[in-house]
Amino acid sequence: MRAIVYRRFGPASQALTFEECSTPLPQDGEVLVKIEFSGANPSDVKSRAGIRPGVTKPPYDMVIPHSDGSGIIEAVGAGVEEKRIGERVWIWNGQWGRALGTAAEYIALPSDQAVEMPSAMSFESGATLGIPGLTAAHCVFGGGDVKDQTVLISGGAGSVAHNAIQLAKWGGARVIATASPGGFDRVKEAGADHVLDYSAPDLAKQISAISPNGIDRALEVEFGPNVDLLGRVIRPSGTIAAYGSALEMNPIFPFGPYLFKAITIDIVLVYILEPAQRSLAVSKLYDAFADGALSPAIHDIYPLQDCIRAHEQIERGGRSGAVLLAP
Repeated sequence: MRAIVYRRFGPASQALTFEECSTPLPQDGEVLVKIEFSGANPSDVKSRAGIRPGVTKPPYDMVIPHSDGSGIIEAVGAGVEEKRIGERVWIWNGQWGRALGTAAEYIALPSDQAVEMPSAMSFESGATLGIPGLTAAHCVFGGGDVKDQTVLISGGAGSVAHNAIQLAKWGGARVIATASPGGFDRVKEAGADHVLDYSAPDLAKQISAISPNGIDRALEVEFGPNVDLLGRVIRPSGTIAAYGSALEMNPIFPFGPYLFKAITIDIVLVYILEPAQRSLAVSKLYDAFADGALSPAIHDIYPLQDCIRAHEQIERGGRSGAVLLAP
C-alpha cells in the first residue's frame, strides 16, 4: 500500500516521505479499513515535528501519522463479526499509542475504534469526528446538559471551537465566542450569539456586560494566556473545559480567584476519554448531525502524496476547517 511515513523528527519537508509499505493484516479483534480520507490535526503535526517536552525521538522505528480518518471495512480479524465487512466507518485514535496511522491506503486497528457512520454522513465529515468532533462534544456536554446556560468558546474559528459552537447552540445554550475579526463571519454563521475580539484589552468587561452573572461553562483552547480572564468571568461553581495551552504550557495560576469561586478546571485529552465519555460524545455528535445542526467544516483536501503541504498548511494557521488527505 502507499503511505506517508517518518523515521525521525523534523520539518515536514525533511521528515515525511511517500513510500510503498506492506498492507497490514487485521489481528484478533481488529478490522482492516480502506481509507477514504485521513484527517491531519495540529497534534499530528506537533508529534512529527518532535516538539513534545522530553521526547527526543519517535517511539517507533517507522511511523505512519494521523489518528483521524474514514473509510470502508474490507476485512476482519478473529472475533469480529463478518457482517462488519462493507461498513462505512470513521476512526478514532488511529495512531495514538501505535506506529501505523491513517495517512495510508489501509489501516488495521481494534474494531471499536472504527465506528459505523450514519448513512447520510459523507466520508469527509466522518474524517473530522475523531479529534475535532469528540473534543468539541466532550467539552460542551462532558458536564451535562447546557440548555439555558451561557457558554464561552475561545478561538471560535478553529476546528474544535467551530464544532463546539454548533453543538452548544443545538444543546440550547447562549454562546459567546472569541475570534480575530477576520473570523467573525465564520463564527456567527456557526451560530454564536455574540462574537468578541479575543485581543480586545477590555474583553473581560465585554463578556461581563453580556453575562453579568458569569459564564456557566468555558471551552478554552489557550488556557495559559487566558487564565486571568477566565477567573474573572466564570460564575461561582462554573467550569472551564481546557483542551489546549500551546502558547503557555506553564501558566502561573491565580489560585485565589478560582478558590473563592470554586471553579472547576476540566483538562480534556480526547485520546484517553473513558468509554462512557466517548460514547456520550459520539451520541451527541450523531444526534446533532441527524438534526441538521452539525456541519464540520473542511478547509482543504490534499492527495496523500502531498502530506507535506497539508502539514505546512496547519503550521501556517488561519485555517477555516479541517485538513484532509485523500489516498
